[in-house]
Amino acid sequence: MEEAVLKKLSLRVRILLFFAALAVGSVVALAVGLWFGYHRQGAPEMLNAFVQGGVAAAFAMVGLITWVWYLFDTHLARPMQGLAGAILARTHADVAEDLNPESARYLGELATAASAAAVTLTRTRSALTESVARETARLSADKGKLEDLLADVPPGVLLCTGRHHLVFYNSAAVQLLSDEKRPVCLDKSLFDYLDDSTIRQAHHRLLETGHRSAMELLCTTPSGRRRLAARIRLVGDAGDDPGAYVMTLRDVSAELSSYARRDALLAEVFEQFLPTLKASASDAGSPGFADLLSKAADLEDRYAICRSDTWPMTLIDAALISRDLRSSLGEMAPEFGGPWGAYAVRCNSFDMVALIRHVTERVVRECSAQDLFLTLVPEEKGAQLRLSWRGSRVSDERLKEWLAEPLDGTGGGLTGLAVVAGHGASLFRGQVPPDECVVLRLPEAERREVSRHGGDRFVVYDFDLLSRLQYDRISEARLDDLTYVVFDTETTGLLPEQGDEIVQIAAVRVVNGKRVQGEVFDTLVNPGRSIPAASTAVHGVSDAMVVNAPSVREVIERFHKFAEGSVLVAHNAPFDMEFLRRREREIGIHFANPILDTVLLSAVVFGQSETHSLDALSQRLGITIADEDRHTALGDTIATADAFIKLKSMMQAKGIERFGEVLTEVRRHGRLLRDLN
Repeated sequence: MEEAVLKKLSLRVRILLFFAALAVGSVVALAVGLWFGYHRQGAPEMLNAFVQGGVAAAFAMVGLITWVWYLFDTHLARPMQGLAGAILARTHADVAEDLNPESARYLGELATAASAAAVTLTRTRSALTESVARETARLSADKGKLEDLLADVPPGVLLCTGRHHLVFYNSAAVQLLSDEKRPVCLDKSLFDYLDDSTIRQAHHRLLETGHRSAMELLCTTPSGRRRLAARIRLVGDAGDDPGAYVMTLRDVSAELSSYARRDALLAEVFEQFLPTLKASASDAGSPGFADLLSKAADLEDRYAICRSDTWPMTLIDAALISRDLRSSLGEMAPEFGGPWGAYAVRCNSFDMVALIRHVTERVVRECSAQDLFLTLVPEEKGAQLRLSWRGSRVSDERLKEWLAEPLDGTGGGLTGLAVVAGHGASLFRGQVPPDECVVLRLPEAERREVSRHGGDRFVVYDFDLLSRLQYDRISEARLDDLTYVVFDTETTGLLPEQGDEIVQIAAVRVVNGKRVQGEVFDTLVNPGRSIPAASTAVHGVSDAMVVNAPSVREVIERFHKFAEGSVLVAHNAPFDMEFLRRREREIGIHFANPILDTVLLSAVVFGQSETHSLDALSQRLGITIADEDRHTALGDTIATADAFIKLKSMMQAKGIERFGEVLTEVRRHGRLLRDLN
């Protein structure tokens, strides 16, 4: 038991205890010697001399031992602890920088030998890495091809554990499920994005039957904005997660609305229009005949809308349409303006490009058009495509003639009028002074989330989540069996109790010990007060930058959703958490997440006497922070996340593998945070 307690103490503490024991032992030995000598002499008058001499000698011995301990601690213990941390970093945190023997010059050949061993280890690891890279190149290429194929699959594809947590998703699933408040992320519950009742029932039925047949169902997003046709099939096995399942999703909201409109139209025809027609057919001059004509015109308009429902259309990224137009028009291609990359429109992209190309060619040929400009203008439900130019004006009659002409390349003599009617759209002449303008109004468009993954098509997955263990108590969980959200804030100042607020917050997710590319939370925040110039000089966020940014309340509410179910990690976490927790009661939320602090983790790994600033920690771990990224929320967050991943690996190498063990270790260094704050 005593040996186990001693092992938990740091090297410097154990050496201090050794010298303390040496000092106490020396004083005790001196006292015993003097006591024995006094009793042998047997002269009472010498007692004072023995006591005074003993006290003086005791102070001298304690002082000498303290001085020797100080030298030992400064020149041997500290360098040994630093050398151990440096070796650990190079062994388990992929730090490639050479050791500096001068930092431990009093250790003799030990520092040189450790440096040589670290260099040899780095070379060996590099050679092994190159060998493994060569052997796995073919597998990586095949994996990349498979990812590309899955990314281009039109339906949304999800792979979930038996507990309904996400293991795989593609870009189509993100477009169907994600919104500003609920970005799709690995290891999140599927029921954050879809209502659970029908899915749970289908999953339970598949588990009961025990076979691999698929089941189809309808489900909705929590807001009810979308209705999705889903197909669910079990894919788990006894060695992995027997309840795991794959789900494909397709948006059928428009189809269901189309069917409802047609049913209403047919019902009105058979229940109201036909009886009125029969009653009025005998007398064209009757009052009911005028009403019949009005109803007929209304039915004709509604039939045109229903006819557009049958046109083969889907939501297409407007940026893809602009790309196809540039390619199709060549030298005639106009300049493009508006938020093309942020919107999608429901259309048949091939016919839509053909229509816009046809109108553009006619404008260039017949209106002597110059400086063509094609702008996307979002509306409440739809969008306008405005083709403007400098040149002569086009008449309404001539525009109708253009639309009546067949479109090149569409086949079957398809006209512009047919494309416009099929899309339920309208095309008319407008004006954007001083330029002329033709406007194509499309009835359906929606804002698309800008991809966080660096591309239009992508897949995100971690199949290890299928075999992740679940724990009743988080303290028993292994470190890699937890999901972490690493975050940082920039603020108007350092005193939240005096009204300082957040101006920027960023976070990244770490799943299975890896930072998930693309799963990022990053936003400016309107603090509702002015930002002092001194603060702007540090983080670069000014009043002008946050004028249109979301409020503190809205951002904290969104961040709470992003971090739900994870362990929060920050550098000097009490400071950042204070800005979040002071708004909990106002918003009606609670940050119940466990929290880790990289300041304390650094102390666990490198010792409390080291400097634990983010810059010092990054330097020790070989992490580079670009000057332009330092003191930005996202730049500091990524550096903190990379440092956390390396510190976690180093702790695991020291035998600290469970979350409860980490908490036990960091409690020994709580004074560091009290000093920082």
